[in-house]
Amino acid sequence: MSKSPKKQSAEDRSALVAVTVFPLIIIVAFAFAFFSPKQASVLGPWVTILLGIIMFGMGLTLTPGDFKLIAKRPIPVVIGVIAQYIIMPGLAFALSKIIILVMGSTDVSNAIAVGVVLVGCAPGGTSSNVVSYLSKADVALSVTMTSISTLLAPIMTPLLTSWLAGSYMPINGKAMALSIVQVVLLPIIAGVVIRLLAHNLVEMALPILPWISTFGIAGVLLAVVSGSVNAIKSAGLIVFVVVITHNLCGYALGFWFSRVLGVSVRGSRTTSIEVGMQNSGLAAQLATVHFATQPATALPGAIFSTWHNISGALLAMYYRRTAATHQDEVDAKARATRDAKASK
Repeated sequence: MSKSPKKQSAEDRSALVAVTVFPLIIIVAFAFAFFSPKQASVLGPWVTILLGIIMFGMGLTLTPGDFKLIAKRPIPVVIGVIAQYIIMPGLAFALSKIIILVMGSTDVSNAIAVGVVLVGCAPGGTSSNVVSYLSKADVALSVTMTSISTLLAPIMTPLLTSWLAGSYMPINGKAMALSIVQVVLLPIIAGVVIRLLAHNLVEMALPILPWISTFGIAGVLLAVVSGSVNAIKSAGLIVFVVVITHNLCGYALGFWFSRVLGVSVRGSRTTSIEVGMQNSGLAAQLATVHFATQPATALPGAIFSTWHNISGALLAMYYRRTAATHQDEVDAKARATRDAKASK
């Protein structure tokens, strides 16, 4: 069932406000956790629950139609998911080597390297769907790619992390896979089922879901940063540089990977957003649970959660501003083609 114009408008307005205010909320959360770690650390035990709530909210937004796109337009979906699990893990592996080269092989540098790889091997971030909407990109494609990459995460994330970061410290891939099933897969399935059973009620709640995700991610950030203050002070600069490089290269390579394989400009913009914006909250949660003795492992996820929402908002502004120009070019080519056929 399609949303009524009134409900769609309310949801869109809420998403617009949320993604505009989101970077500010994330920056405030980061600053509070850094300067008041004792107060922020009370959220530590709630990280898994908060992430589960975010994933449950994602499940509530999904409909069977989101998965029909796989049958209708399989090529851009497959290209986007392949890009997700090739480009970002590959970049993360290269950047982890640079970290070890610059910092030397120490417990802290190895932990940070694992954290970077964890971020790279995570699925697409849920906020990518809102950024795609604001960018006038292909929202349906974004939702489908996020859904598929997230459903593949219990297999791909631990497999790739063990393969690419296993030399830095021992990684229990099976335990990590189980964690992803518990905090990602099961909440998403629960959300989908509840939407099917209580469709009208969920439709009414859709406008507040972006806010639930916003404050959920902010809560995860508070907990993770509060436990990583010392690591930020000692290695924060290089981690910020690595995270920013990882994110921006993800945007660029995601776009051109799709374009080279024949995806439209609009679809390629969607892929660039999907690839560049990771579920870094999941990466931080996995680091917190599975590498508790090395809190620096969660640092890349925490910083990525802060940065990619800022860069995503800026990218949305750029894509939105240039979308009209691109559409004019598409229309002009279409008219030229029609005129050429008519003249024959």
